[in-house]
Amino acid sequence: MKKYRLWRQRMAPAAGWFLFAASASAQERVLRIPMSRAGSGTSWLPDASPMHATHAMLGRWDLMMHGVAFMQYDQQTGPRGSNQLGSVNWGMLMAGRSLGGGRLQFRGMMSLEPFTVGAHGYPLLLQSGEVYRGMALVDRQHPHDLFMELAAQYEHPVGNDVAVSMYAAPVGEPAVGPVAFPHRPSAANDPFAPISHHWQDATHIAFGVVTAGVFTHDWKLEGSVFNGREPDENRTNFDYRARSLDSYAGRATWNPSAAWSLGGSFAYLKSPEGLHPAESLRRVTASALYAHPVGGDGALAATAVYAVNQLSGARKSEPSYLFEGNVDFLARHSVFGRLEYVLTDAADLALPASVGTGPVNLGELTLGYAYDLNRAGPLPVGIGVEGSLNFVPQSLASLYGSRTPTGLAVFFRLRPAHMSGMHHHMMDGMPMDAPAAGGRR
Repeated sequence: MKKYRLWRQRMAPAAGWFLFAASASAQERVLRIPMSRAGSGTSWLPDASPMHATHAMLGRWDLMMHGVAFMQYDQQTGPRGSNQLGSVNWGMLMAGRSLGGGRLQFRGMMSLEPFTVGAHGYPLLLQSGEVYRGMALVDRQHPHDLFMELAAQYEHPVGNDVAVSMYAAPVGEPAVGPVAFPHRPSAANDPFAPISHHWQDATHIAFGVVTAGVFTHDWKLEGSVFNGREPDENRTNFDYRARSLDSYAGRATWNPSAAWSLGGSFAYLKSPEGLHPAESLRRVTASALYAHPVGGDGALAATAVYAVNQLSGARKSEPSYLFEGNVDFLARHSVFGRLEYVLTDAADLALPASVGTGPVNLGELTLGYAYDLNRAGPLPVGIGVEGSLNFVPQSLASLYGSRTPTGLAVFFRLRPAHMSGMHHHMMDGMPMDAPAAGGRR
């Protein structure tokens, strides 16, 4: 019996290595691109991005489960602020396998926010975009739709260094802007959307998307046709009525190293706002994402985004800037922050006529801290707090109570455990045709 126990102790690390290798080979993508690079839709993250996910094998299919759930109390001050106890959340299941010399993947992503924050969304000063009960939704962030993504993607090499891809989604994300904020490591501990969301990545839920691309290990060029109308206030249905693939976009992405992902995009959105169906817009974005390991399981992630909207037929344009970052350190601690500026229109904030019309400069600074209560188990629990300082012009001070209205939130966070650095390394190094547990690929 002692010999058996000794043999088992010696073999356990080897068995663990084999199981990691088997699952890692299943996760290996075309052109040896690691799974950690996959962002929202078809966007790319830096290869060194941390992953919080659970992995399993089902025959020749590899399954990956992502997601996060925040339970937050949100207090926004001033006459246009309010408070709410709710939950911001999303969950995603990815299933992939080798097929015909390439890789096929199906994705399904859902959110319970239509029920956990309601159709009116959650309080967020200076936020604008979309509608509620036929009126513009202002100083609140709309909930995500129940169905955030239902998509299929196929990638196939056409040589040793070049591959093509096709992405089709009844609900999904076109090739516009950077990785959407819920999926950026730099925003992983912040439950709230940026106020620049509708300048930069609001297209991450579109009801009808087709994207084609060509890529090497470092570069990707892609184009999309999609439904440019934003989702309506009924967050549990499919918004196809009287709509078509009437908008288009193109994006270029360059990952020069494991730490960086640089991108730019152009998009034409046909009639995006339901309240203003005659208005279309052009959107240009540029972004830089950075990720680097810190210590053992720690990580630094940062994002910079510039995006500008221009209404069709208008000479003026409305720019936005975002800088955000997150540092995980000493196993359990995280510090995060976000700095933003947007130029919007008085009508977008539903301002009274007495304030005047024309452009309005807005800014926001957010700082927060999160602590993991436990590291063991598949779903670690964290607690956190964040505060925001908003900046409005003097003309809006009376409406918001001051030129610097504030916000405060406390939250619990539930998400899958961090996948180890060894798993990342093996996912990057295993060949695609390596044998997987359960049979040949």
